[in-house]
Amino acid sequence: MKCPKCQYISFDSGDRCRNCGYEFSLAGGGEAAGGIDLPIQNGSEPVGPLADLSLNEAPNLPLFTGEGRDPDTPLVAAGAAPRAPLAVRRAAPAVPRPRPRREAAPVEPRLALDTADLGPPPAALARPSDERDAPLVHPHREARAEAAAASGIASIGARLAGGALDLLLLGTIDVIVLYFTLRICDLTFAQALTLPLAPFLAFLALLNGGYLAAFVAASGQTIGKMAAGTRVVSADPGPRAGDRVTFEQAVLRAAASVVSALPLGLGFLPALLGGDRRALHDRLADTRVVKA
Repeated sequence: MKCPKCQYISFDSGDRCRNCGYEFSLAGGGEAAGGIDLPIQNGSEPVGPLADLSLNEAPNLPLFTGEGRDPDTPLVAAGAAPRAPLAVRRAAPAVPRPRPRREAAPVEPRLALDTADLGPPPAALARPSDERDAPLVHPHREARAEAAAASGIASIGARLAGGALDLLLLGTIDVIVLYFTLRICDLTFAQALTLPLAPFLAFLALLNGGYLAAFVAASGQTIGKMAAGTRVVSADPGPRAGDRVTFEQAVLRAAASVVSALPLGLGFLPALLGGDRRALHDRLADTRVVKA
């Protein structure tokens, strides 16, 4: 039933509209009194799921529309030619760029002079074959070697003063290390022998050797040698003569100092009596002490 007031459609029979409550009897007429019958089916509709599809009428589909077309034309047109796969494509050949040509330096013309009557070359310009074939020494290294040789060997007093200052400095550092070690262990100086001597002495040897090796490798001078005006250089007679010692030479010289000092300091006697003033550790490390 359809309500004449709110147009609400209901499939239930009744006297009032279920939506707005309007009474159908107030509308008047037979349709209002009896109601409007809105059947879903009237019996003349086709039955079946495909009843609405008529096979007599051709549907409007592209494959079935043949008006205005050539009957020999294929229904499916071939597409464009497919492109080659990406893996098969070849890159364009790289064209090498032309390199700019470098112009050769102009050759100076040589004058064809007759030198037959000039005689033999002067003795100052002529060099024997052995001198021409001899290797050239770098001028800077040769100058450093000459400067080191001209500076002279350090005197005995300067070497003794530098060594005494280094011994005083290292002794002070060793005493400070011992004092703080005893304080940490809550011991007194009288109980110093209770400490494990092997690791403690090894630490002091490493500390003292590191001081000597590091300063000599860095500048050829320890603090005592700086104050005394001496310096350690390489004693190699080759191109390294007078140069700064290498790190290997510095470490070897510091380790050999123990060898020179162990037999009652006999390893230092060549530095006092020898002409080149080289101690045992200087000979082992191939070094010498000169004036700074």
